[in-house]
Amino acid sequence: MINQILPTVVGFLFAGAIFFLFMMIYSVLGKAYEQYQERYVVKSMHDLSDMFLFIDPRQMLILNIASMCLLGVFSYALANPIVGVGMTIFGFFLPMILIKHYRQQRIKKFNTQLVDALQAMANAFKAGLTFQQAIEHLSKDAAPPLGQEFGLFVKEAKLGVPLDEALVNMARRVGSDDLELVVLSTNIARGLGGNMAEMFETLSGTIRERFRLEGKIDALTSQGKLQGWIVAAMPLILGMVLNAMRPDLMGPMLNHAFGYLLVFAIAVMEFLGIFLIRRIVNIDI
Repeated sequence: MINQILPTVVGFLFAGAIFFLFMMIYSVLGKAYEQYQERYVVKSMHDLSDMFLFIDPRQMLILNIASMCLLGVFSYALANPIVGVGMTIFGFFLPMILIKHYRQQRIKKFNTQLVDALQAMANAFKAGLTFQQAIEHLSKDAAPPLGQEFGLFVKEAKLGVPLDEALVNMARRVGSDDLELVVLSTNIARGLGGNMAEMFETLSGTIRERFRLEGKIDALTSQGKLQGWIVAAMPLILGMVLNAMRPDLMGPMLNHAFGYLLVFAIAVMEFLGIFLIRRIVNIDI
């Protein structure tokens, strides 16, 4: 009798343990999902809204999952499970990387437009326009993103937001160091008084000269950047050539745990080398 009841009791205990284990995993995953929404999804939505791109948070989450699954499945089918796991993790963060890249390109374009906009504002002041009128004319004529940001500034000012606060809000949205310099100088000049036309001409010339120096530095450091990419690509290209010429020698390494560990160590050292080279040739003005 006891021998008949004991397996049933053990089965119930095992089922209960599995149930509580799944409940604990569900709770942990739920908290992780909430933290992910707070830290990454909300931040991504905030960055996108600042760039006048309005996407629902659920769509952003679906995009992350779709990118993760697609890259993971294709890399697993074309390569091996280790590459599949790595590409799956990379695919989950790929949309955020693309958003960051798009934001950097937008800031770069805004800075380029800002130089001509400052000169146009200086000419507008010489023609007798006020600060708000000058920005309103620029918002109508300029292309995005400068036209979008100046247009939103004009709307905030018309709704009663103080000009100083509206300028600070625009600088926060754009994230441009050049615009922060312009906003700080403008607020000081408006508070203390001064020649606004001359100030904007000086700022335009300063930013233009910085662009010239950055272009010269990029030209001088382009050789070092290219050498870094070539040196980093050599082990990968050499491994692919050896795998094509002698697959009998490369096959055992790619089918053994020590081989995976060796490839992982090579990848880590490659990324460290690229990071150090980029830090050396990256000169900030």
